[in-house]
Amino acid sequence: FSVEGNTAMASTLSSTDRLLTVGQAAERLGTSERFPRRLIAEGRIEYVKLGEGRNGPVRIAESVLDAFIQAGTVKAAE
Repeated sequence: FSVEGNTAMASTLSSTDRLLTVGQAAERLGTSERFPRRLIAEGRIEYVKLGEGRNGPVRIAESVLDAFIQAGTVKAAE
């Protein structure tokens, strides 16, 4: 497989890191599948490309999705 987005991801992706389909990632985010696909297209999230060609299947590592959620979390004012 190849890692797109950030070449450093190959070393940070652990063997126990679960790879989510776009549908699973969308469900976890509470969005339609279009949103994670847009994140991938805009280069805003790292992903793993499993096949050859432009339309090959992609997966998003669970840890990458967790980091994306954490980065977008706004802390409550005190």
